[in-house]
Amino acid sequence: TGKEQSIVIKASSGLSDEEVDKMIKDAEAHADEDRKARELIDAKNMAENMIHATRKSLEELKDQVEDQEKSDIENAIKDLEEAIKGSNKDEIEEKTKKLTEVAGKLAERAYKQSTAGSESGTSENVDSGSSSESESSTDDVVDAEFEEVDDDKK
Repeated sequence: TGKEQSIVIKASSGLSDEEVDKMIKDAEAHADEDRKARELIDAKNMAENMIHATRKSLEELKDQVEDQEKSDIENAIKDLEEAIKGSNKDEIEEKTKKLTEVAGKLAERAYKQSTAGSESGTSENVDSGSSSESESSTDDVVDAEFEEVDDDKK
């Protein structure tokens, strides 16, 4: 027919190529700052989780904790809480490590006590359950003959 049509699509309200390039350059320029901010936030989150876990353990094991150990843990928590209010990542990590060391002794003792209690309970169960298991296991035994078949020879 000799008639021809063409359509050109242009974004009328989007960003121009120059604006996109500028945004990419800004993002690259601030990448280091963003990484440092992320590390600080991660350190604060880890510290807050450690404080929470330590307080929970201290509450659960309050009868087994000596007064000196309890005051050491509470002081380490206070120091860490003060460090969290600031923005010094190294200080937060240092105080978190200190709290971890102080509270680690408490957690270790609690773990030993819980495993010691559970071991004495399980050994009694094993001894009493072994005779009933041997009686019931003989009822389910089936003698059978089998022959190995090699799939390659078929």
